Amino acid sequence: MAKLKRVLSGMRPTGRLHIGHYFGALSNWLKLQEEYECFFFVADWHALTTHYEDTSSVAENTVQVATDWLAVGLDPAKSTLFIQSQVLEHAELHVLLSMITPLSWLERVPTYKEQIENLKDRDLGTYGFLGYPLLQSADIVMYGEPNQELLVPVGEDQAPHVELTREIVRRFNTHFGFEADPCLFDGKHVEQLRDMGKRITFPPTLQDAALPAEETLARNPWIFKWWAAQIGFENFLQEIGEPNEKYFRMQAVLREPAYLAAETPRLPGLDGRRMAKSYGNAIWLSDPPAEIRTKILKHMVTDPQRVRRTDPGRPEVCPVFAYHKLFSRPDVIAWSDQGCRTAGIGCVECKNAMADNLIKWIEPIQTRRKEFEAHPQQVWDILDAGSDQARKAAKRTMQRVRNAIFKWDHARKAAKT
Repeated sequence: MAKLKRVLSGMRPTGRLHIGHYFGALSNWLKLQEEYECFFFVADWHALTTHYEDTSSVAENTVQVATDWLAVGLDPAKSTLFIQSQVLEHAELHVLLSMITPLSWLERVPTYKEQIENLKDRDLGTYGFLGYPLLQSADIVMYGEPNQELLVPVGEDQAPHVELTREIVRRFNTHFGFEADPCLFDGKHVEQLRDMGKRITFPPTLQDAALPAEETLARNPWIFKWWAAQIGFENFLQEIGEPNEKYFRMQAVLREPAYLAAETPRLPGLDGRRMAKSYGNAIWLSDPPAEIRTKILKHMVTDPQRVRRTDPGRPEVCPVFAYHKLFSRPDVIAWSDQGCRTAGIGCVECKNAMADNLIKWIEPIQTRRKEFEAHPQQVWDILDAGSDQARKAAKRTMQRVRNAIFKWDHARKAAKT
């Protein structure tokens, strides 16, 4: 039975993935591939928006990311796994969308100013960085089909990117999918134009008191498209009045994506901060068991108020207990909670028990990873096949986009007659 909804998501090629990536995104992707038609991509072009000066590790990082995807259970038989730069249509759509996107829309994206503030050591004064949310929009809408709902699973911090994409789609569809029936301007519909003219607030350049509204509209039918773009097509139909709806149509060239709220628990790193490669506080999916245990015992922070072995602790503020809730059985979680609060167990004892369960949980992932590490060409073959599959969907979208903008099909048909 065909999956009725499609999902699109991606990751930058930063190299090996850590357990924060698993609980922040991959565990959700595993569920989604069972329900939806999923497209997951390595966003190598996005890596250039902040690190264009050194691309030497992009290829290796790409295969490392994909290896971890396969190791955790992403299945190329259920999901299309591909590389962004291998589908050139992404760049073409990005260029075309850039023609209609106001700069102010890009400058207001929350993460734009945040990253400028946080990445002071990087050269971010490029269009590539300013325009990365637009490239993200192109990535998303590329895989929207007219008869299939398109979903983007992101956390709350990324929701503004989806909303920007929705605005861009509405603007694009209005510019290139809006049609007004030519018969409306043949001189026989003066009353309809007069009625609609009373409802429109004209652009300042056309506000000529000496010119009747119906004549203004007859001379400048593009005003209807301008108006629809300002207020949205559905609002436009309401404004012009029900009897006049028959004169206007809107083709949804691009599919407007929906925001799929994703549960993305932020797993604390070894130092209690957000787990991140740049902080050096991560446990990698590929870390050997002995290294995992060493990291936990020597570097993982606990409740700062539990200074002595005899001090009672607060499990709710302890990163070790947060890990217990993910990796340990309910009885072990209860043991840790009770023992910490009563000082019945020490932090080293608690850490060792958690490490045992984390290592047990990660073992099958690492077993699969070693299989793919032994055959790296298999990983590239999967990415190449996925890129071919993604390209087929992208070509369908770009055919609609080109026809809507340039009217190629119409021109070819006219040439044959």
